[in-house]
Amino acid sequence: MSKKTNNSEKQQPAPTAITLHALAQPTRKRRGEAAEAAFLARATHLGFSVCIPWGDSDRYDSVVELDRGFLRVQVKSATRYAETRYRVKTTGASGLVYTAAEIDFFVAYLVPENIWYVIPVQAIGRRKGIRFYPHTRRQSHAIFEKYREAWCLLDSCRKVRLRKGFPARCRSKHLGIRCPLCPQRG
Repeated sequence: MSKKTNNSEKQQPAPTAITLHALAQPTRKRRGEAAEAAFLARATHLGFSVCIPWGDSDRYDSVVELDRGFLRVQVKSATRYAETRYRVKTTGASGLVYTAAEIDFFVAYLVPENIWYVIPVQAIGRRKGIRFYPHTRRQSHAIFEKYREAWCLLDSCRKVRLRKGFPARCRSKHLGIRCPLCPQRG
């Protein structure tokens, strides 16, 4: 005996992921554009709405929104691993460090490692550049490791993301993934 199923009982097909491979000519401007395209792909895959401002006159590259309002994001990338680290400038073309009046988050992409760092701009302070040591456990080098793949910060209130330590519970109720250091990961 075969069972009949009606349309309401049929399973919906799983969403299809689209993989984007952003390639760039070896100029700083083109690499930056490729990093921005990769950010757009990753953020939308995670469920964020992403807006791209017209032109390149603003200090931010993208605006993201999930459930906490709009946040301005500056995206930078690193492709060169030297002296056990990757370096990323935290300044714009003017040479001025990004401030909280201009952006909310600084996102760094380590291209060869496929690692993202989502950093509140306040954590950068006045540094003109920051270093990432993805292969070390030395505490003195690991100041930005807590921001590795911390996409849930983009869905947290300002008070939570400016705390010094990591919170006891996850910062995001809407994001389907957890950052590597999140206590509720798993």
